[in-house]
Amino acid sequence: MIISASTDFREAAKAKLPPFLFHYIDGGSYAETTLSRNCTDLADVALKQRVLRNMSELSLETELFDEKLDLPIVLAPVGLTGMYARRGEVQAAKAAENKGIPFTLSTVSVCPIEEVTPEIDRAMWFQLYVLKDRGFMRNVLERAKASGVKTLVFTVDMPVPGARYRDMHSGMSGKYASVRRIAQAITHQQWAWDVGVFGRPHDLGNISVYRGEQIKLEDYIGWLGNNFDPSISWKDLEWIRDFWEGPMIIKGILDEDDAKDAVSFGADGIVVSNHGGRQLDGVLSSVKALPKIADAVKGDIKILVDSGVRNGLDVVRMLALGADCTMIGRSYIYALAAQGQIGVEHLLDLYKKEMQVAMTLTGAKSLKDLNRDSLISF
Repeated sequence: MIISASTDFREAAKAKLPPFLFHYIDGGSYAETTLSRNCTDLADVALKQRVLRNMSELSLETELFDEKLDLPIVLAPVGLTGMYARRGEVQAAKAAENKGIPFTLSTVSVCPIEEVTPEIDRAMWFQLYVLKDRGFMRNVLERAKASGVKTLVFTVDMPVPGARYRDMHSGMSGKYASVRRIAQAITHQQWAWDVGVFGRPHDLGNISVYRGEQIKLEDYIGWLGNNFDPSISWKDLEWIRDFWEGPMIIKGILDEDDAKDAVSFGADGIVVSNHGGRQLDGVLSSVKALPKIADAVKGDIKILVDSGVRNGLDVVRMLALGADCTMIGRSYIYALAAQGQIGVEHLLDLYKKEMQVAMTLTGAKSLKDLNRDSLISF
């Protein structure tokens, strides 16, 4: 077992959550090989220790798309975050704001854009998929812009849903799923009261606002399957690039040629990502894909990375390999499920302390000092 800042939170989340929710966030696709590699490959990246470097002044601050970040971390978009804590997207957004980093709202969030943005002063980011319902896409983009969202994260590695067998076993999907979910909620009373009763409504908030009716959890899997668009190509993003005036980030890049295409397209950033091992099993871990992508486009576009980042050491490793910033998803959801907003803030404090230790003992006084010279080998 890999010990990390999120390990205790994961165990606490597992005890508190109904199994269908825990396994939804914890699982991957097929045999979960890539899910495992994301963590083990990253843990194998060895840092080069340096001492007696006068590290009395050390900064973790960075700037991304003209936005100051206190840490090189962004809370990634996670579907159904509001099922893990009462109005979970709002709690996570407040935690991110308090720690000086951005929060990214998912297309398939429980809380709609209009509920989250009034609760924070910092402009949140918004994540969108290419969907068959282009009317919804335009509607939600207009609403995001009207709510003050400046940064758009466009996820492109989900033209079809991945084969997530854990969901079929756990009750998230499959035969008698709704009955199984109710039975699980009854046996997890703390969650049942806090989220199940007082955390309502349990619907896909952004879609419900568009449709004028509640799109509930039982419609979630079906809606996803019916609306993802396998015909997606770069031309389908052109109208969005023309419409969206702020930074646009392409999430789901694992190949250097795709990264170059993102530069040619006019994207402002990319996220090197395999969707946390939840889409195509057997592909490269993000950390294995990152160096070649950084070699190909570093300086031409901002490079973010996710999948497998579980602690501050992992953040340092990713930055040393060429990333400008990291995204975290699973680890903050574990913390949110365990302790709500306070848990997420505590997790980010742990990340910060771990980064400070790692940078002090690698001789990196600022994030700009982290590069491949900070590593023994890779």
